[in-house]
Amino acid sequence: MSKKRTQYSIEFKAKVALAAIREDETIAQLAARYGIHPTQINSWKRQLIEQAAELFSRNNSAGKASGQTTDDLHRVIGQLTVERDFLARKLDH
Repeated sequence: MSKKRTQYSIEFKAKVALAAIREDETIAQLAARYGIHPTQINSWKRQLIEQAAELFSRNNSAGKASGQTTDDLHRVIGQLTVERDFLARKLDH
């Protein structure tokens, strides 16, 4: 029987990666404390270091993508509302 993969929250990953960057403890000690493989901690640490500059960029693409996604969702909600109202009127008659 296979073991289900553990999925960690974004907050947990950031916490562990920041602890690894601070270097108060070794990677092996962090792995023992959090119950994670040392390779995984190194991977999260590397991702945090590589993507940290993107957080401070003026043209934050994540904010733009989020705004576009929100607009798309509002459009779909409007369309579904119109369809629901139309079907409700058809069922009443």
